Amino acid sequence: MTVKQLVTAEELWEMPEKPGVRYELVEGALVEAPGAGALHNLIVGLLYKLIDTFVTERDLGLAFSDNTSYILRRHPDLLRIPDVSFVSWERIPEEGVPEGYWPFAPDLAVEVVSPNDRAEDVRDKVREYLAAGTRLVWVLWPKHQSVTIYAAGGATRDLGPDAELDGGDVLPGFRAPVAELFAVRRRR
Repeated sequence: MTVKQLVTAEELWEMPEKPGVRYELVEGALVEAPGAGALHNLIVGLLYKLIDTFVTERDLGLAFSDNTSYILRRHPDLLRIPDVSFVSWERIPEEGVPEGYWPFAPDLAVEVVSPNDRAEDVRDKVREYLAAGTRLVWVLWPKHQSVTIYAAGGATRDLGPDAELDGGDVLPGFRAPVAELFAVRRRR
């Protein structure tokens, strides 16, 4: 029988970086978070800009793009890297933004599904975010140009390309046509 070496978030933080390699922790086990393709990155960039502009103009908190990690659970540690995230000012500690990983879940976590992502794995991440206290999770499905919204408390909505995405009580007043979130394909 092989015993897996469990890693804590602090141990992961101290590990030397490998160029082009990112890790998440799932039940204390290192899981490589593969890089994404160009379309995925364009969608992430577009959504980050929309959210960052919105929260900056209204002084709501901080938006983060890919590579920002959150500790969702301890013993064994669960650390995830959403594609885009938001943390409200009310939840940012007095001492400010941590140098390392956020010690809690974001208010909003966004996952953009890549062709190699398994739907079951995406659903697992959504459950993990919500169980850790994330108030709103958006899952963007580029292939179908749709968004699934998961809210704390169990409410779920699917939006097609003709619908409008809103920020609910996490980003009050935020609105974006779903089709525009995937418009990066048509820009010249």
